[in-house]
Amino acid sequence: MKKRNVLVVMALVFCLAYPLFAQGAAEAAPKQEIRVLLANHPYGELLKTKIPEFEAKTGIKVNYESLQESQLTNKLTTEFATKSSTVDVFMTRPLQEGLMFIKNGWYEGLNSYDFADYPANSVDIGRKNGTAFIVPLVTEWQVLYYRKDLFKKAGLTVPTNFTELEAAAKALNKDGVAGFASRGKGAAAVTQLSSYVYNYGGRYLDGGKAVFDSPEALEAIRFYGRLLGNYGPQGVTSMSWENVMPVFQAGKLAMWTDASVFYGQIVDPTKTQIPADDIGIAQLPKGPKGDSPFIVVSWGMAMSAASQNKSAAKQFLDWATSKELAKQGMLTNITMARDSAWADAEVRKIMNPGLVETQAHAAKNGFPYDRPFMSSVGQARDLIGEVIIESINTKGTSTKLAALAQEKVKAVDALLKTDGEYGL
Repeated sequence: MKKRNVLVVMALVFCLAYPLFAQGAAEAAPKQEIRVLLANHPYGELLKTKIPEFEAKTGIKVNYESLQESQLTNKLTTEFATKSSTVDVFMTRPLQEGLMFIKNGWYEGLNSYDFADYPANSVDIGRKNGTAFIVPLVTEWQVLYYRKDLFKKAGLTVPTNFTELEAAAKALNKDGVAGFASRGKGAAAVTQLSSYVYNYGGRYLDGGKAVFDSPEALEAIRFYGRLLGNYGPQGVTSMSWENVMPVFQAGKLAMWTDASVFYGQIVDPTKTQIPADDIGIAQLPKGPKGDSPFIVVSWGMAMSAASQNKSAAKQFLDWATSKELAKQGMLTNITMARDSAWADAEVRKIMNPGLVETQAHAAKNGFPYDRPFMSSVGQARDLIGEVIIESINTKGTSTKLAALAQEKVKAVDALLKTDGEYGL
């Protein structure tokens, strides 16, 4: 009987104490945390507003950093190369660092990810030997943003070719308003120059060799420099998109050629002084030898091969690239890569017709690269950027341009040879 009483007492003590033990164990268990690097990009900004929802749903703490695109690439490259990285998930540019990161084994393979909702070519840009490493996030193509009210006041129609583009830039460049802008800041300008090069019949690379010193490419570089040098905002050689956009939003710019992804921001009444009805979006004007704006997978999402939290990282990756968030991106005029986002009835109901039309045109006629596709693309962009700045500073008239381009072509070829990519 005494033994039975002892057992009853022990059971009672255990029942009373268990909640305290359980609470202590829960407090002792470390909370899952992941480190995420986002780009200073409209989709990165959207994700930042949604991360608390992910944390509440999963219990995973997300420590995120938001960086300007070149800073993001440099930070990732430095951490991965020195094997000091604690990054788990990150936004990545397939055409910028994708080839180098794949070659170095810095991406985690995504064999279990369902890519059925993506165009095959958007996935292939981040695939090697049958393994995909990058989930496409955003598709971008080059467009012409313009001020409808200024065109109407000047009695001008939207330019459809480069001759008309230059004439409009000249006519609208007055009263404290710059007639035209595009990126002029060295390496940053390379992507936006690309469509001009294609429309003059040139390329950056051909057969694994640099060819941006060709007569066609040089004509494009001179034209780009003439437009920005004569009709661009003051200090344009220091401007990437982050610097040009506020000028347009402030009403100090008549035309701007850049990526389609910025449309949502320039019509957002909380960010711009120009009424949305006065802002137009049109196809990039055609050149003398082409009508091919770039259309690229500008941003994707990837996991680090060195991540120590791969289960939690995969949960974040799946969430951040989900159909639901892709739809929300489209509803804010971010041009997402998922097929279902473009087909969604709610999205199509509110999407700007100009955005739909320019996407259809670029998808049919566009070129899938907006920079040299090579491992050392950062260095190559710096080299090409020097040629662009020379052209802008001289308004396209530089007598040194051809020789400078030839010099930089040799330097890019040397990079290709060092990386084992020359002639491939």
